[in-house]
Amino acid sequence: MKKIITLFICFITACGWAQITTSPNPPEADGAVTIYFDKSGTGLSSYTGTIYAHMGVTVDGNPWQNVIGSWGNNTTQPAFSVESGTTYSLTITPDLYTYFGVDSQSSITQISMVLRSADGNQQTSDIFVQVGGFQMTTISPTDGSLTTIASGSSLPISATVSSNANWSLEMNGSEISTASNTTSFSYNQTITTDASFTLTASEVGTSEEISVDFSAITTPSVTTEAIPDGIEQGITYDENDATKATLALYAPDKEYVHVIGSFNNWQISNSYLMKRDTEDADLYWMEIDGLTAGEVYTFQYRTSDGIKTADPYSTIVLSPYDDPYIEETTYPNMTVYPDGQEFEVSVIQTNQTAYEWQITDFERPEKEDLIIYELLIRDFNSEKTWASLIDDIDYFTGLNINAIEIMPVMEFEGNISWGYNTAYHLALDKAYGPENDMKEFIDLCHENGIAVILDVALNHVYGRSPLVRMWMDDPDGDGFGTPTADNPYCNQEAKHSYSVGYDLNHQSEVTQYYVERTINRWMNDFHIDGFRWDLTKGFTNNCTPSGETCTNNYQSDRVEILKDYADIQWDIDEDFYVIFEHLGVGGSATEETEWANYRADEGKGIMLWGNYNYNYNQNTMGYTDGSNFNGIDFEERGFDKPRLVGYGESHDEERLMYKNLEYGNVSGSYNVTDEDTSLDRMKTFGAVFFTIPGPKMFWQFGELGYDYNINYCQDGSTNNDCRTDPKPIPSEIGYDTDADRLEVYDAWAEMIHLRRTQEVFDTETFTVTSDQANLLPKIYIWNDDLGSDELNEVLVIANFKVTSFNVTPNFPSTGTWYNLLTDETLNVTSTGSDFVINLAPGEYRIYGNQQATMSTDVVAATEAIQLYPNPTSDTFQLSKSATHLQILDLQGKILLEKDNILPETVIDISNFKRGIYLVKIKDIDRIVINRLMKY
Repeated sequence: MKKIITLFICFITACGWAQITTSPNPPEADGAVTIYFDKSGTGLSSYTGTIYAHMGVTVDGNPWQNVIGSWGNNTTQPAFSVESGTTYSLTITPDLYTYFGVDSQSSITQISMVLRSADGNQQTSDIFVQVGGFQMTTISPTDGSLTTIASGSSLPISATVSSNANWSLEMNGSEISTASNTTSFSYNQTITTDASFTLTASEVGTSEEISVDFSAITTPSVTTEAIPDGIEQGITYDENDATKATLALYAPDKEYVHVIGSFNNWQISNSYLMKRDTEDADLYWMEIDGLTAGEVYTFQYRTSDGIKTADPYSTIVLSPYDDPYIEETTYPNMTVYPDGQEFEVSVIQTNQTAYEWQITDFERPEKEDLIIYELLIRDFNSEKTWASLIDDIDYFTGLNINAIEIMPVMEFEGNISWGYNTAYHLALDKAYGPENDMKEFIDLCHENGIAVILDVALNHVYGRSPLVRMWMDDPDGDGFGTPTADNPYCNQEAKHSYSVGYDLNHQSEVTQYYVERTINRWMNDFHIDGFRWDLTKGFTNNCTPSGETCTNNYQSDRVEILKDYADIQWDIDEDFYVIFEHLGVGGSATEETEWANYRADEGKGIMLWGNYNYNYNQNTMGYTDGSNFNGIDFEERGFDKPRLVGYGESHDEERLMYKNLEYGNVSGSYNVTDEDTSLDRMKTFGAVFFTIPGPKMFWQFGELGYDYNINYCQDGSTNNDCRTDPKPIPSEIGYDTDADRLEVYDAWAEMIHLRRTQEVFDTETFTVTSDQANLLPKIYIWNDDLGSDELNEVLVIANFKVTSFNVTPNFPSTGTWYNLLTDETLNVTSTGSDFVINLAPGEYRIYGNQQATMSTDVVAATEAIQLYPNPTSDTFQLSKSATHLQILDLQGKILLEKDNILPETVIDISNFKRGIYLVKIKDIDRIVINRLMKY
């Protein structure tokens, strides 16, 4: 006998939602069905593109099971076809069980749908199409509901069905009432204790049966008792007793709070009623005991107004929406989301084994010396995990960077994201793997001299967050909504003009506490070296969503709260990097200066993002208009110290190479839109970028000339709504074996190595002359702390024109100058305009008054002797004979030596790790150094 379980008192059926009809009506689970949708009067009424269906089914009473694909993925989610006019259709075949992959022994009672536009920005509300002809409507109470009732009061129970049925009502497993051969049922039960009910209707003359479940408890009497010392909001473990944990929840305006979880079979009972703190009546707490050490338990809070939520301070949450799509290889042995529940749940696990840090005395690079690599794990390699980043450490060390900035990895909505749609700030998102894998990656970075900076989105939260859901307006009753006026964390509307998600009120003490706890979590538990604070313009509470002028004016509340947050970080670690994405204009630019100079005399000072994407791109494309990048000099911004993190590319800016290839200048045979030419100009960009003193940042794969549009869609089209979509991965499209692209990697690695190893760059004395009129930038750097017999002056010149040009370098002194990347010498006979150097279009030179002490490590490859194949996975050969060969790593360690090598000699490096190596070759009359990539 098949058992059918309904879910809602007011489900939206094919008859109850005017825009949805089905054929047949109603559909049956073991047959095909065509769904017709009329978009008129819906959230898609003005939309003209393809309509996609985010679809699942209600299986054995659990809604939204077996969801097809993931939200926004147009390659996996079904599309409706245009039927006629405003009507669209989708046919599901051969039957619902097969289409949704449901076991035929289970019961399907609804098709769940949200219909959306291709970009996901326009959508309907949740639609539930009822499956099967025998249906029940519960009048009181609703299916799955909990009724709180005064002891001794009567609970009315009533329901109707679509055809005559025999009825049975059970309370706590015992039958208490029946009715026969009727379409309605009504009964009153006096409640004196907690009770669970099951009401069953069996259709007369068939085997069809429908059951609903609901519960009742007596009105709780909350105990007031002082919260124990040392208990924080969230989960606090007892250091001396692994069988218990204490939960604490800040819940103003809630009359009481129950804890439900795997330790009480998810039953709401007054035995698990939280106590109220004596000093703070809005703080609830409860000690959970009898736990097994090391065992994983799951739980939620259930507030007096019926909201079920995970703990906002969870360090790990399980999600019914995201977890089913995380592969076992990504997150081995992940705890399974508990059956029969909804919304995120928190995890309790006592006696966890702490990660054993290998590097406990990491010395961070100075702020002024940072060369930061901005990284999105999702798009870096095919595996998209922390473990895969560990395997790729040689790629980072080969670039000679000393910092990696990771885009947000706190628990965000969905698994395919840039991470700025954060819901739980203290929890690591499971989409990239377990917590200890992240810690191992950070540990390995520290071992290799690389700091790790975490991008944090604390301007806002998204709708799954308890900070929203516990105080929300939820008119459709789906468990999600918008903040109410009494929400202690969130503003009802954003107080700035750049709103995303739900705006956090940073003038609220509870929000400040939440932020402080977030800071502590990542700094102390993960040994993070710095935070990049996203969208700091949103930290004011003075403006409106339409008030862009206000948002960009000076806001004192924003200045002060962000200084307070900086102080919290420096109180934990005085050398911690604090970076703001503010991008100020007018008064908000004045804020940047104030932050940059804040406590700078103590060696601190807040670093600010400096966007020079447009300016540098004008140079690389070969256009004068807007090519001035002088502002990358921190003194131009009024900063006392080099606290400007300048960049030519970030995650949020168009790729330099894309615009080079699409819009580059052309003069005769010189064509910037030619790939090889454009890649050469990327090297020149590096020369006038990395050499400028002060912190610098570049976006991942700029070093390979990444040229896919920032708005590239997975189907190959380009659309603004695809900005955060996954992008092609270089290792999958041949970039990591393309010799021309690897030349950019090599050139940047050499420049970064030069910058990091030569003391001349440890200075605040330099000039940047970008020469907008002529595209002939010049950078002069000097360090008065060094002697004249040392490399204490560097001059960088470049030609971004599309024709050759005699450049006037204006060397500061005559005599011998050295090309720091080749060791070639130049006899400078004049410091005036009469001494010129001819530069081909896109050519650059980096000169020093002395040789660089590391110059033998970065000698440019010569045409005299070639390595082939290069890159290689296992072996290579030389193009001509050599008397001696050495293979060195980038730190100069000799890994292999050979004598008397012939062209036919096969040199085996199959046991080498992936990365960049130096091959030093001696022939009869010279020594040359080539770079070799092992993949």
